[in-house]
Amino acid sequence: MKTGLIIVDMQESIVRQKMDQKAIDHACEYINHVANVLRSNDHVVVHVQDVEGMEGAEPEQYQVIPEIDVDGEDIIVTKESSNAFWQTNLEQTLKDLGVGLLIVSGFAAEECVLFTYNGAMERGFRPVLLQNGILSTFPDAVTSAYRDRNVISYPVVDYLIR
Repeated sequence: MKTGLIIVDMQESIVRQKMDQKAIDHACEYINHVANVLRSNDHVVVHVQDVEGMEGAEPEQYQVIPEIDVDGEDIIVTKESSNAFWQTNLEQTLKDLGVGLLIVSGFAAEECVLFTYNGAMERGFRPVLLQNGILSTFPDAVTSAYRDRNVISYPVVDYLIR
């Protein structure tokens, strides 16, 4: 069974306007570490981009922020709803690759991250949230997400994967 990291909505038009640079850098440090561990051990990294309402927008506005490392082998999924599984090919792609454990990270804890986590669970995956790898403009949303969902820390990912 493979492990997958889902990086939700870490885009210029979404994150940059809502979060301060210190919070972005902190989350990206953890996300990039886990992504690199997974990539180097033949696991899966998925970048989810929200394109809802982006018709006519400049492409750089919905691109992944440069603080997130994107590899040529990473999977890019676009979505138009809060749940990255809803009306996308994400479920089938992950099943085809043999992914069972899903580490969910990104923005925003109270909406797209949470809905994607729930969507993964509903589809039979084993989702966990990446500790220090989710963002929100509401600090209480991050706290409650960690309290109410399964969480994994980067040292545990290192231990499980290596």
